[in-house]
Amino acid sequence: MSRPTSRVSRVVMAGPLAPFADQYRERLMERRYTLLSAVNLERQVAQMSRWLEAERLGVEQLSEARIEAFVGVQRASGRGRSSLSRPGLLCLLELLRELGVVAGAVLATPSPTEALMDSFGSYLLSERALSSGTVRGYVAHAARFVAGLAPGGLGHVTAAEVTTAVVAQSATVSVSATQNFVVGLRAFLRFCFIEGFTEVDLSQAALPVTGRRRSSLPRGIGTDEADALLASCDRRTAIGRRDYALLITLLRLGLRRGEVAGIRLEDIDWRAGELVVVGKGACRDRLPLPADVGEAITGYLTRGRPATERREVFLRARAPFEPIAAGTVASTVRRACRRAGLPEVGSHALRHTVACEMVAAHVPLPHIAQVLRHRSLQSTAIYARVDLDRLRLLAQPWPGGGSR
Repeated sequence: MSRPTSRVSRVVMAGPLAPFADQYRERLMERRYTLLSAVNLERQVAQMSRWLEAERLGVEQLSEARIEAFVGVQRASGRGRSSLSRPGLLCLLELLRELGVVAGAVLATPSPTEALMDSFGSYLLSERALSSGTVRGYVAHAARFVAGLAPGGLGHVTAAEVTTAVVAQSATVSVSATQNFVVGLRAFLRFCFIEGFTEVDLSQAALPVTGRRRSSLPRGIGTDEADALLASCDRRTAIGRRDYALLITLLRLGLRRGEVAGIRLEDIDWRAGELVVVGKGACRDRLPLPADVGEAITGYLTRGRPATERREVFLRARAPFEPIAAGTVASTVRRACRRAGLPEVGSHALRHTVACEMVAAHVPLPHIAQVLRHRSLQSTAIYARVDLDRLRLLAQPWPGGGSR
């Protein structure tokens, strides 16, 4: 019986993009798109080709801005609301640039504020060794502060303006968001003093913000809930094996979501039974690889992971088979909660679970700090409040002997 032909070859393309249809199809196949996905992406490019022709634009005028304009027109007309794929269109743009048909992206000259933020971000990465996500947050806070300054900028900033910025922020966002703003602003003001942008270190003018409620106890999940999360993964499917390996890695090793997403094949030492984890500030730590974690990863690698040259362990379940993002780790945990009929928790709750289990087993805090790879024991000290039974032994009796 002959194999049915794909409808990819039946897509009719006219306009300035028509000469590149075959090469685009080959690129989609290289990225391991399914035949049906390739058909849809080709139809989308065919629509954009007709749009370019109607706008009297040549292929050499295609750019990220043109793609956004096309997407806007399609959505405004009600066509393709659910099927539009920017990655598919950007894949075409990348191909055309490789062929030399479209010029590379022109980098605009950064404004003084943008240059300052770039310098601040580089300082946070190199000198403070902060993670890229934290750096983005700090830079956003700093940019918001600079945008609100009076004419004269940083050279004439005063402590009063710093305090005013914090008060204004607290009036519009939550306490925790204001606290994050203060931390980022302090780091920025210290940077400005070090670099000579300000004559005085104004970081202390950003006064700390406290909420009315004391911080809550770190909350993990129980053993039964953890087992239910793992059992919710259908290990007969590729995505089920991936999700199971991802969840058990979180539950056994207490990794952060970005650390799980960043695991590479060369980070696993199968002979020594160890896993290299790249944590905050690009610090590399070697952790023991539990047998059940190793078995789960092996099952995914041999019977679930797409064939690709990528070195990251965990990949997207659909083409293009790129590495998963940190957000995918969090969404995987939430999906597992829904399947298991449990209240949704974030991936960090599984990290708390590992710490709380060690506290219950009376593991000393310095050892817990080593497992969680905290740089400061203060970060681990919050778990001391989890062991309520031991804390009750420290409580003094109520005066007069009565219970309250």
